[in-house]
Amino acid sequence: MGRIFEVRKGAMFARWDKMAKDFTRIGKEIVIAVKAGGPEPENNPALRRCYANAKSCNMPKTAVEAAIKRALGKDTSSYDEMLYEGYGPHGVAILVETATDNGTRTVANVRAIFNKGGGSMGNSGSVAFVFNRMGEFKLRADGINQEEFEMEAIDFGMEEMGEDSEGNLIVRTAFEDFGRFSEFLESKKIEPISNGLTRIPSTTVELDEAKSEEIFKLVDKLEQDEDVQKVYHNLV
Repeated sequence: MGRIFEVRKGAMFARWDKMAKDFTRIGKEIVIAVKAGGPEPENNPALRRCYANAKSCNMPKTAVEAAIKRALGKDTSSYDEMLYEGYGPHGVAILVETATDNGTRTVANVRAIFNKGGGSMGNSGSVAFVFNRMGEFKLRADGINQEEFEMEAIDFGMEEMGEDSEGNLIVRTAFEDFGRFSEFLESKKIEPISNGLTRIPSTTVELDEAKSEEIFKLVDKLEQDEDVQKVYHNLV
């Protein structure tokens, strides 16, 4: 439980483009959370998670409040969360999470990006089995006695603990333990930098630099689509 988690990414957006994408993604998450559980964060764990993630992305409080207000409006679009599966070049498994108000548009766009990037979309279940859905929490290491924390956190569903490149703690739980671990952190008065659900590949593919770049370009194109929330792959 001490290994370093590293995330490899392809061509990065410009800083402001990435920030705009993050704000759009979190804005949709807020709308979904409010419509499902109401506008009061103390009574809505999903909305509390949105608040934490908005803070980690430096999303202004006014933008968060505006998203909540939109969610309460009668004419606000409802978003359906859809999962698309496929393969990139060289057999790399790819999962695409979307939040859309027009599924026909979204599936057409995702399929076109796969095809243009040398990949192909698969049927439901063709790729999802490669990934384990887990809870993930990013915590500030300062003020946490890691040995004591680890011993206690295991009883509340922690399965993995490591560090990211900035020295923050990354804790992962089983999907079904996400809520229980969130309550544990609240009881310890530990506020996560960010938290949410993620998908971790159980098997991975290793490619040379040139072939890897093909995957990163495809992932980058998928992430730029307005309906795409997150993209996962099993390339290392």
